[in-house]
Amino acid sequence: MKIRNMVESDAEDLMEVLGDPDVMTYIEPPYSIEEVKDFIREAGLGESPAVYSAENDDGEFVGYVIWHDYDDDSMEIGWLLKKKHWGKGYATALTKELADRTAAMGKKAVIECDPEQEITKKIALKAGFEYQGIEDDLCVYVKDFK
Repeated sequence: MKIRNMVESDAEDLMEVLGDPDVMTYIEPPYSIEEVKDFIREAGLGESPAVYSAENDDGEFVGYVIWHDYDDDSMEIGWLLKKKHWGKGYATALTKELADRTAAMGKKAVIECDPEQEITKKIALKAGFEYQGIEDDLCVYVKDFK
């Protein structure tokens, strides 16, 4: 897996993620192409991006990852993948990569998800995150590397 900075030309691929009602079930309503372009500009192209593009070993765009400050001591990590890439282990691999990057910074890693996102909860627990409870209607999982 490769995590890289987003570029404006990611819009078409990202539309397959953010515009897909199945992918967005627990997130928010699907995006239009203009909303996708705005998302890239606002969250992916800034000086300190909150999201990055994820590619498989063949260089194919598989989705995007979330990796940004959660609070002073923690980084939030997450992912949204194209539906055709579900079930291939990419979310698990991306979780490990982002957790490793977070550990190298000396911070905790946090995953938030809708209480009905069973797959995300399973991945978090498999990766060694501990369930902390519900905050702002989201399940919170934390991995402390100390």
